[in-house]
Amino acid sequence: MPRPHGFSYRRYGDGTVVVTHGAHTAAVLRGERAERFLDEVDCGDAQLVMARWTGNYKRGNERGARAHPRNQG
Repeated sequence: MPRPHGFSYRRYGDGTVVVTHGAHTAAVLRGERAERFLDEVDCGDAQLVMARWTGNYKRGNERGARAHPRNQG
């Protein structure tokens, strides 16, 4: 599976964090969630963290899983 890419985030003065993917807003985080997000981004792979927080980290393998033998029947 390819590594996530194209994510960025912007931190605002009121504590809000906006995560974008390309030109689209993927998530808006406020308060404690924004703080936890920023802590994770500082400690890990930023692209992977942003993909996980926005829910865009599973793309690409769902169709293949549908055809797997254990999912038949």
